[in-house]
Amino acid sequence: MAKWFVVVDAQVDFVTGSLPNPAAQAALPKIKEAAEKALADGAKLIFTLDTHYEDYLQTSEGKHLPVKHCIEGTDGWRIVDELQDLANEAIILPKEHFGSNLWTEYIAEGDEVTMCGFVSSICVVSNALTIKQIEGVEVNILKDCCAGLTNEDHEAAMTVMKCCQCNII
Repeated sequence: MAKWFVVVDAQVDFVTGSLPNPAAQAALPKIKEAAEKALADGAKLIFTLDTHYEDYLQTSEGKHLPVKHCIEGTDGWRIVDELQDLANEAIILPKEHFGSNLWTEYIAEGDEVTMCGFVSSICVVSNALTIKQIEGVEVNILKDCCAGLTNEDHEAAMTVMKCCQCNII
């Protein structure tokens, strides 16, 4: 059984960039502290990277959220400075959609996953529910280490993940 600590999309655009979020800014010290503790306890780190391209506004997502963000290679695409030292020790998992389809390359039956990051109501919930599809994997969500675009969206995501048997901590 492996323990994983997953940081979803802790990228400049979701914190201070094109989709600035004071709740995400406030969560960064908590994420850093939790990730450092997880590493000390023997967990492996994964950082996901929301990854879009110049044609973003023509994509389905771009039509629903018409704000260019996390364009590969831009400053907004990179992991925030506050977590860069931890990212240097992590597996980096770029993803072009809300959730990754590569989780089974790392996470296996019986593993435990603790997850945090941005945006709780989009990418955090998508990845948490994808990971929950792996047999016997426990998924823990660090509520105070996540942020939605709005507090209402954040709370709704926590409710959905709890209903889908994620542990909200």
